[in-house]
Amino acid sequence: MRKWHTRLACLALLALVWAMAAEGAEKDPAGWEMETYYVGLIYKGPAWTPGETPEIMEIQKAHLANIERLSETGSLLLAGPFIGGGDLRGMFVFRVGSLEEARALCDSDPAVKAGRLRVELHPWYSAKGIRIDQEPDSAAAR
Repeated sequence: MRKWHTRLACLALLALVWAMAAEGAEKDPAGWEMETYYVGLIYKGPAWTPGETPEIMEIQKAHLANIERLSETGSLLLAGPFIGGGDLRGMFVFRVGSLEEARALCDSDPAVKAGRLRVELHPWYSAKGIRIDQEPDSAAAR
């Protein structure tokens, strides 16, 4: 039930932000400069199988390397898995020029190519330059 409420709240927020974007708002009501990002919700794909075989481990290794590569280019701002083991596996947040460009980046992922994952993309309107900066040592301190 809690998962449903969280998803509903996220959808309501996305709808509000989308409505603001559709109106051509350059600033939100609080005066923040706004920008369009692309959120990729990552689900189990048609070739998903449980367990860890050497082939699956290689695909996962290549998937993580692709995430690192996209992060280094600045196109991928956030990526990570969801906890709980359901069909929804993780999320990407891209800062690119178009939905098509975000789609091409998703399609370049080895786990997507292999059919283990599929990505559902959504334009997301948020504060310009939004990001999370974390020093490697601060992650260990948590």
